[in-house]
Amino acid sequence: MIRMNNKVVLITGGSRGIGAAAVRMFADAGAHVAFTYASKKAAAENVAGYVTRKGRRVLALKVDIARSAEVRKAVGVVRKHFGRVDVLVNNAGIWKRAPIERMTERQLDETLAINLKSAFYFCSAVVPIMKRQGYGRIINVASTAGQRGEPFYSHYAASKGGMIALTKSLAAELGPLNINVNAVAPGWVDTDMTANVLHKKATRVEIEKIIPRGTVGTPKEIAGVILFLASHLADNIVGATLNANGGGLLS
Repeated sequence: MIRMNNKVVLITGGSRGIGAAAVRMFADAGAHVAFTYASKKAAAENVAGYVTRKGRRVLALKVDIARSAEVRKAVGVVRKHFGRVDVLVNNAGIWKRAPIERMTERQLDETLAINLKSAFYFCSAVVPIMKRQGYGRIINVASTAGQRGEPFYSHYAASKGGMIALTKSLAAELGPLNINVNAVAPGWVDTDMTANVLHKKATRVEIEKIIPRGTVGTPKEIAGVILFLASHLADNIVGATLNANGGGLLS
């Protein structure tokens, strides 16, 4: 079992899906956890309760991550509460279908703001803390869509491709300061974000036919990759994008 005893981890979008699984897994590993959520307070309280029962400290923050001022305020609260931030996981995201000829500027801006710009905001606010500590780990949740594209979700794919480029750029910039930056690229994962597609039995069967493993991933499986990248076991992994897709994209 990977241990993260007394490390402070900040996870965006931690009340559901991959983010919630990551919050729980870091708590299991001994970390204190702060996480953001958008609207569902009951879900956030449920996740926070798990961390508390594990005997770890937790902070759940309702934040509009598309607004830089709110992000900076939230990071300030985390720093004041815990005194440090050792790990940042940029996980929050949305996935909404939009054929290119019908995609509105509002749809494009919403996806880029939540999926990509928020990562810039959090990195900008957290990196000074990590620099003062002389230590940090940043894990960005990308997607296979950012590697190969995705029809009818071009704005989503562009945001995740940007996340991969951001990862490489910050890895080169921050690596010499003992701040490692990496990404994980999930394929299909069984979350409420993909439920409208995966809950259609015939569609799910067709999707799983093209995955060598034969099944879609679980949030816990992606959280495991995130935990690994945050741990000392990944100290020599810098600027990488780890595929976690069951073989759906081989590179």
